Amino acid sequence: MTSPPRLLAAATLLLASTLYAIPTAQADDDPNDPPGTEPSASAPVKVDPNDPDLKLPDGATLAQAKVLDIKSVVEEQSGDERREDTNTSVTLALQAEVLFGKDSSKLGAEAKARIRGIADEIRTQNATRVRVFGFTDNLGSSAHGDVLSKRRANAVHDVLSQSLNDAGITYEVRGYGEQYPIADNATEAGRKKNRRVEVSFPRTEP
Repeated sequence: MTSPPRLLAAATLLLASTLYAIPTAQADDDPNDPPGTEPSASAPVKVDPNDPDLKLPDGATLAQAKVLDIKSVVEEQSGDERREDTNTSVTLALQAEVLFGKDSSKLGAEAKARIRGIADEIRTQNATRVRVFGFTDNLGSSAHGDVLSKRRANAVHDVLSQSLNDAGITYEVRGYGEQYPIADNATEAGRKKNRRVEVSFPRTEP
């Protein structure tokens, strides 16, 4: 016996969603929660449980539909920049070495140019909420990392706000220090990735 084409397509779509969907982390006012974006995907396509093509056994019902965000992560070969795209948001992570000198929060001309490029994308997406989060590795004291990461986030925010010059945009600026590493702090390569500033903003509604 062969499966009806529509049933086979529905099963294939469900399997693909299960295999490739990655949950996103939430960020709120509690600094104990990892920074990120709240999942807010649009409602799924309505499924008619009475559709004869679904061939549900007598007495069976469909489980409640869920929306799963799909995340795409692209990192430059040099590791200088990392980009995460979901169906609701964009997050750009720039390594601290690209932006700042050692133990510094002063931006050079090249770093400002890269941040202005991010501002252009924020403008293109018509985003009205922008998050700027700073992070460090675990070397040195935790208190020093907290202060340095916040100063670096403030520096990036200043260039973004000047470039966008839009009073309708709300900014959230934080320094998380050594919290929420994205790589292993046991190696210099990992610590380099963890020393970063992340800029995130919502995507334009389709």
